[in-house]
Amino acid sequence: MESVSSYFGSMVFNDTVMRQRLPQDTYEQLQHTIKEKRHLDIGLANIIAQAMKEWAIENGATHFTHWFQPMTGITAEKHESFISPIGGGKVIMEFSGKELIRGEPDASSFPSGGLRATFEARGYTAWDATSYAFIKEGTLCIPTAFCSFGGHALDKKTPLLRSMQALSKQALRVLRLFGNEDVHTVDSSVGAEQEYFLIDKSVFEKRKDLIYTGRTLFGAKPPKGQELGDHYFGTIKPRVFAFMKELDTELWKLGITAKTEHNEVAPGQHELAPIYSSCNIATDHNQLTMELMQKIAKKHDLVCLLHEKPFAGVNGSGKHNNWSIATDTGVNLLNPGETPAENAQFLLFLCAVIKAVDEYQDLLRISVASAGNDHRLGASEAPPAIVSIFIGAELAEILNALENDVPYGGKEKELMKIGVHTIPRFPRDNTDRNRTSPFAFTANKFEFRMPGSSASIADPNIVINTAVASALREFADILENAEDFEDELHKLIRATISTHKRIIFNGNGYDEAWTREAERRGLCNYRTTPDAVSHLLDEKNVRLFTEYGVYSVEELNAQFEIRMENYCKVIRIEALTLLNMVNKDILPAVSAFLGELGGSYLARRGTGLNAEPVYEKEMIESLTAKLNDLYAQKNELQALLDKDLEYADVTKRAFFCKDEIIVKMAKIRALVDSMEEVTRSEVWPYPTYGAILFSVK
Repeated sequence: MESVSSYFGSMVFNDTVMRQRLPQDTYEQLQHTIKEKRHLDIGLANIIAQAMKEWAIENGATHFTHWFQPMTGITAEKHESFISPIGGGKVIMEFSGKELIRGEPDASSFPSGGLRATFEARGYTAWDATSYAFIKEGTLCIPTAFCSFGGHALDKKTPLLRSMQALSKQALRVLRLFGNEDVHTVDSSVGAEQEYFLIDKSVFEKRKDLIYTGRTLFGAKPPKGQELGDHYFGTIKPRVFAFMKELDTELWKLGITAKTEHNEVAPGQHELAPIYSSCNIATDHNQLTMELMQKIAKKHDLVCLLHEKPFAGVNGSGKHNNWSIATDTGVNLLNPGETPAENAQFLLFLCAVIKAVDEYQDLLRISVASAGNDHRLGASEAPPAIVSIFIGAELAEILNALENDVPYGGKEKELMKIGVHTIPRFPRDNTDRNRTSPFAFTANKFEFRMPGSSASIADPNIVINTAVASALREFADILENAEDFEDELHKLIRATISTHKRIIFNGNGYDEAWTREAERRGLCNYRTTPDAVSHLLDEKNVRLFTEYGVYSVEELNAQFEIRMENYCKVIRIEALTLLNMVNKDILPAVSAFLGELGGSYLARRGTGLNAEPVYEKEMIESLTAKLNDLYAQKNELQALLDKDLEYADVTKRAFFCKDEIIVKMAKIRALVDSMEEVTRSEVWPYPTYGAILFSVK
C-alpha cells in the first residue's frame, strides 16, 4: 500500500519541486521577488513557466488555467491547452512566462457592483506566486488575483493579500520594540474547520428546494432528530467512511493537510479540519476542499450540502475560522510564552485583538452575513449575532489585575507591572472551548465561529487582519515615542483593557439575559444581512479599509451593492421555488388526499352504521381550511414578488425581502408542514425529513 508521505503534495508545484527543477539562481530570485513583493521579471517568468509546464505534463496535465476567486464566493477557471500548431498537422506543447503571470478572462458576467462598465468586458488575472500552482483533473491550476479593466479588485484574494501585508507591516513595528530584529515578516495563520451534510443522491433529486436553493423550504420535524446525541462522534457509516477516505487522498495530493474528520451533531452532518497554514493558502485550500467534497460525494451516490441551514429543527453548518499570527521565525504571537518579556509581548498582541474586535464588531458581523447564515446565527446552535470575545476565567482575572493595578489572584505582594514583576506563566490551554462564543481564545489562537459553511473565509480574515493592523499601528505610534517604554506599555495595556473590556464575555451566549446585557454595553446585534450590511459604508469602516489600501472607496461601494443584490436574489429564488412546489405539487397532493377522505367518508356513511366517520369529517374540515388558506397565502406571496421587482434601490429591496417576503414564506412553510404531518405518506410529493436525514445507511 502506497504511503501517504509518498504522494502528499504530489500534484503541487511546491517549494521542493521548484528547488529540484529551477536553476538555483532562478529559484533564489523567485524567493526574493516573493519576499520583497516585487513584480516578476518576464525573463524569470519564462524559465519558471518552462519548468512548470514540463512538470505538469509529466503528471498528466494537458491544459492550464488561471484559477481565481471572483466575488461569487466560489472559484472560476478558463482552461487553455498547452498545444501550439507547428504546421503539417502537428503541434508542440508550449507555455510562456506571459501566460503564467497574466491572463485575460471575460469579466462581463461576474459580479462587479458597478466597478466594470457594460462595454468593459475584459478582466485580468495575475499570478499569486505566494500560493503554489497545482494539478486538478489534468489541468495545471495557477492561483491568481482578478481585477477589472480599470484596475479594481474583482475577487476575494486581492484584498486578502492587501490585508495580510498591512498586518505584517504593523506587527513588525511592534516586534522591533521588543527587540525582535531577526523577524522579517508576520503572517496570519488560519485553520478552517468545515461542516457539511451528506445525503443520498436519490432523495436529493426528488427535492426541488434542495436542487435550486441548497436548503429545504418545507419539512415537518421527524420523530427523531439529534435529541439523543447519538450521531455526534459516533461510528462513521461505511459509505461515509469511503467518501472521507477518498476525500483525504485527493486533498493530500494537493498538499491540503486534512487532519480531523468526524460525525457532527445532526444526523447526516460531518466535519473536516485541516492543520493551520498561511491565511492566503488556507483560503485557497478551503475553496478546493469544498469543491472536492461535492465532486467526490457524487462518485459515492451522495450529495454534499454546504448550505448553512439545509434542515430546520437540527443544527446548521458553520466554518470555524481558527486565526493566529506568527513570525517567519516560527513564533506564534498569541502564545503566552514562558518568560515575563514574552508575556508582555503576548498581552500587547492580545489587547490588539480585543481592541480590533470591539471597534469593528460590525465589520466582523458583516463579513459573515448571508441569506443562508441568517438562519443559523442566534439559533441556539451557533454563536449569536452579537459579536463578543471569550478569553476564559484565568486570563480574564489577569487582565482585571492589570487594569486595576491589583495583585493577581491575591498572590503577589507588590502591584503587577509588566516586565518587572513576573506574570504567572499561563498553562498551554487555559481556556475552555465556549461553544456559544463567536470569537473565543483557545490557548494560542482565536476561533471565530460565525462564518457560514458555504462562505469563503477570505471575508472574515480580511476584516480581522485589517482591524488588528489598525490596533497595532496605534500601539506602535504610542510606544515608539515613549520616554519610558516599560511604563508606557503598562499604561497602554491598562487603558486598552479598560476601554474595550465590554466586548469580553465568558458566559452563555444563548441566554436571553446576554442579549439584554449586550445592549446595555452598547454592542451591535444585527440579526439579518440587511441590518448588518447597511453599516458597511459607515465612515469608520470606509476609513479603516482605505487607510490600509485593502479596499478603495469604489471597491467598498461595489462590495455593498454585491452583498445586498446577492441577498435579494437568493430570497427571490427561494420564494419562486416555494411557489413552484406549492402550485405544482403540494396543492394537488393535498387536494387528492382530500378526495380520498371524501370517498372514505361517503363509503363509511353508506354502510348504514350509526357511528359518524369522525376522522374523515374532522380531517376534511381542517385540511380544506388549510388548503384554502395556503392558496390565498401563495397568491399573496406572488403579489409580493411582483412588487419586489419595482424596487430600484437595492437597500430598500433587501429590507422588503427581509420584512415581507421572508415573513410570508415562513407562514406558508408552517401551513404546509402542518399538512404534511397528517397527509398520507404515499400521497405526499417529497421525501420527508426522516427519509432525507437518515438516507445514508
